[in-house]
Amino acid sequence: MTVLHLDSNHEILASMLEKAGFENHYDYTSSREDIIKVLGNYTGLIIRSRFPIDAAFLKAATHLKFIGRVGAGLENIDLEAAQAQNIACYNAPQGNSNAVGEHALGMLLSLFNHLNRCDQQVRNGLWLREENRGVELEGKTVGIIGYGNMGRSFSKKLSGFNCEVLCYDIKLDLGNEHATQVSLQEFQQRCDVVSLHTPQTPETTGMVNAAFIAAFKKSFYLINTARGKSVVTDDLVSALRANKISGAALDVLEYEKSSFASLFNGDAMPTAFATLLAMDNVLLSPHVAGWTVESKYKLAAILAIQIIENHG
Repeated sequence: MTVLHLDSNHEILASMLEKAGFENHYDYTSSREDIIKVLGNYTGLIIRSRFPIDAAFLKAATHLKFIGRVGAGLENIDLEAAQAQNIACYNAPQGNSNAVGEHALGMLLSLFNHLNRCDQQVRNGLWLREENRGVELEGKTVGIIGYGNMGRSFSKKLSGFNCEVLCYDIKLDLGNEHATQVSLQEFQQRCDVVSLHTPQTPETTGMVNAAFIAAFKKSFYLINTARGKSVVTDDLVSALRANKISGAALDVLEYEKSSFASLFNGDAMPTAFATLLAMDNVLLSPHVAGWTVESKYKLAAILAIQIIENHG
């Protein structure tokens, strides 16, 4: 089988495929249109997020047997179109679940203890202790929305903090020794912290909106290491201003992909986003929760194993 790699990844992926008899080709720079011209020559495709793999693209994939995405989600692939052409699609959510769990925990502890703000203040000659008195995780109720690989990893990390962990998921009977599954209504009544670990779907897009936030009994901290479009930024800012949300840690943003850099290079920055940037109870990172040295290797190796087992 001949495999086309459209994005660079850990070398273990190509190495494992080569040892299993696959022939690797690489093209990290050609346009989508140029890739379409040669796509019919390949039986396998390895991607990350360079461009969407839609029905129009797949029409040219006349001999394609599989697509492997080095990442947790498959939302940039038209799965219905792939299925119609009998193209198997693989991802590797187990590969970066530990990294995401650790990152979410780090962001939560930083929010609770104002670490980002404290760092900036000390660097600017301010030594404000009482103003930066933190809160402890012990005794709090942490709620996880989406209890798959990422949610389970985060809940396991919380097990030593003497906090209560709840989970909510559209699938039933997912709770385990690290989290109790509850209804959304109970979740919104009890949580002090809400952490998102959901894929991007029509149901999760815009999920955290004004109505969702208003249904919570208490002010809560929001962590999002999942997908930026799950949170309506305008509504998040309004809730932060009204103290319905006490603080937010966002590894992903509604304004990601091609539009994000342009927000700082001449395009009009959305008012809500500008406000978010100025808030000292908001912690931001550039979609790196699952982006560790170790996860780069694990994502590639897990994907290679799946491909070899099914097509080798």
